Amino acid sequence: MEETDICRNKVNRWAGVLIAWLILSKAAMADPSGAVSNPPKLQLVTAVMCEDIVNRLPFNEAVVFSIANGKVSCFTLFDPVPERTVIYHNWYYRDDLSTKIKLLINPPRWATYSSIQLREADKGPWRVEVTDSDGNVLQTIRFSITD
Repeated sequence: MEETDICRNKVNRWAGVLIAWLILSKAAMADPSGAVSNPPKLQLVTAVMCEDIVNRLPFNEAVVFSIANGKVSCFTLFDPVPERTVIYHNWYYRDDLSTKIKLLINPPRWATYSSIQLREADKGPWRVEVTDSDGNVLQTIRFSITD
């Protein structure tokens, strides 16, 4: 065997060792235990009802609202948001779907809200179901509208 063939074989062997080491190192860095890690899931951190949104934050959180306020808002905060996705605020009055509001959320963390204007006929029990794009209920918030 010529000297160039011996050198080529050594280089090829070391290249193979280096590639295997890189693959194993990347796998170990992903999860030191060796377990396969799942990508983060969409996580609803906060969901509250409030009188208004001020400076992108809920103002006067409550479960009972006066019709005199004129509106009520549902505030939600997601962290993490692994990818751009859609969520829904489904507003129910006396168990009947009143309105379904589609909201776009973006990575890595996102807060959003929806509001409804109140009318005299809106007094009574309400709920908002926060759902993901597949319709899975992430949280239900119950509240009432009174005089």
